[in-house]
Amino acid sequence: MFGPQVPRVTPGDVADDAYLLDVREPEEWTAGHAPGAHHLPMMEIPARMAEVPTDIEVVVVCRSGGRSGQVVSYLMANGWDNVRNLDGGMQVWAASGREVVSESGQPAQVL
Repeated sequence: MFGPQVPRVTPGDVADDAYLLDVREPEEWTAGHAPGAHHLPMMEIPARMAEVPTDIEVVVVCRSGGRSGQVVSYLMANGWDNVRNLDGGMQVWAASGREVVSESGQPAQVL
């Protein structure tokens, strides 16, 4: 979908201590996200790029992998070589049995 220039990882390849960058909208984040993930909505990336680490591997995630793939491409075009797209996004993350937590007090779900 994004071509060979966008490196991808599967949920099973993501270490428990990986830097997960969740680029979904606030309501998606609140409903359910990976524990320990960092929230930075896609549209805020250009203004907040300095918050994205350059010295460790960063796994970018959205709902299904589309937006995160665009963010990975954007960051790579701006000098990041340590970013990977989570193949299938939070939908595949949850379906593969990886933990999902919510901020709302309700059961976690992927929107």
